[in-house]
Amino acid sequence: MNMPSHPTIIRASVSAQGVLTSADAPLLALQREAGGDIGVALAIPQLAAIARLSMRLRITVSRPVIAATDRCDIDMWVRARPEGEGVALSIIDWHERPVVTAPMSGRDSDIAALSEGWTWQVDTQLQFQMIMEGRDPAGVPPSDPPVPGSRFSSYFQLQADEDGDMALLRGFAQRRAFRDQEAALASDPSRLFRLSAYPLFDLGGQLVGYRGTAFPVERGVTAPMAQDAPITLYPAEFGKRLDRSLRQPLGRIIANADTISAQMDGPLRPDYAGYAQDIASAGRHLMALVDDLADLQAIDRPDFSVMTEDVDLADLGRRAAGLLAVKAIDRQIAITAPAPDAMVMASGEFRRVLQILVNLIGNAIRYAPEGSMVQVMAEQSDGTSRIMVVDQGAGVAIADRERIFEKFERLGRDDAGGSGLGLYISRRLARAMGGDISIGGEPGEGARFILSLPALP
Repeated sequence: MNMPSHPTIIRASVSAQGVLTSADAPLLALQREAGGDIGVALAIPQLAAIARLSMRLRITVSRPVIAATDRCDIDMWVRARPEGEGVALSIIDWHERPVVTAPMSGRDSDIAALSEGWTWQVDTQLQFQMIMEGRDPAGVPPSDPPVPGSRFSSYFQLQADEDGDMALLRGFAQRRAFRDQEAALASDPSRLFRLSAYPLFDLGGQLVGYRGTAFPVERGVTAPMAQDAPITLYPAEFGKRLDRSLRQPLGRIIANADTISAQMDGPLRPDYAGYAQDIASAGRHLMALVDDLADLQAIDRPDFSVMTEDVDLADLGRRAAGLLAVKAIDRQIAITAPAPDAMVMASGEFRRVLQILVNLIGNAIRYAPEGSMVQVMAEQSDGTSRIMVVDQGAGVAIADRERIFEKFERLGRDDAGGSGLGLYISRRLARAMGGDISIGGEPGEGARFILSLPALP
């Protein structure tokens, strides 16, 4: 089937507040399909992100964009140029192509069923920005859908769960996704919906709103599960998908950003070089998160196992300290590693023990005060070999010494330091090797993370 293309340039204007002030017919139709119109916020996320970037940097930004609609995918090349107080958008190429739907497995069809319903989007003031139909005939908004710009609370009445909690409010407070928030229509309290949504962030990492699904409660679907089937949290090919979909593109982004930052192709304005350095830093942070997710899917599988070999904890401590020496120097932190002739043998897997120590020492460097010291010490007693990472930071409160090992737990920190998976993964690895990780030291006197493994007989 031939789909239409628009060889001429399609133009639009966006105000400094992100409001679409004018648009040619094809783009206006797409804006309306996304639930917006002239005079309201640009409702096409990809175009809105480019407009914000151009506005923030005050430069022309050009890049390819793919916008998905119910009837087709739209490939376009978009150029955003600052103009007065706003941004001028020019779409150089607009090509519509039919959506290719791959056959769904049973598991995928269950997920698809759970995705039915109608889609809504709100800003940080809880005002509706967009309403879109679902993929099945029953997944349409009610006959009186919310109007973009209207208040969320004027349309939905939230229902607390049996513990008095509201998942939506908790999700907003923590800037996290939420699910299974029950709500009634304000105009008809007998009509109940189950709301689920995820946060939206701009390129600067600021929360800009939430997008989610309103699902009629009477259409609730529970994916079937075999009676005695083992629980597998992730498909076996998850790691391969991560590598193909995230790790490889991130690697190219980091390499290109490093090239720009180092000005290897010629001199560059200092602020542009700084932007490139920020991009490379953010890319490395995302790459670390990808690595954590790959490890997470591995260790949570029922068939996960580790190798058993003879390892020298003192040697591994020296290696991990060496790998993190540059990071420590950047924060003026001195690392004291085990003496060169020290040897503490244990049973474990070399690669996994090194991974744990890099995580523990990296955390110590990240959270210890600048100009302080991190000590790495190894010892053996009572049939157990131990290696300790001790810093001079604030330490970990006794009440938090188990909670800190939970998945995605960051003890309330809102910095970009990590994903909250490192310690969870490290403890799972330690226990898989017959050991454990514990926390010692007095509160306020620095943290003492202790990796224990079986000593060699």
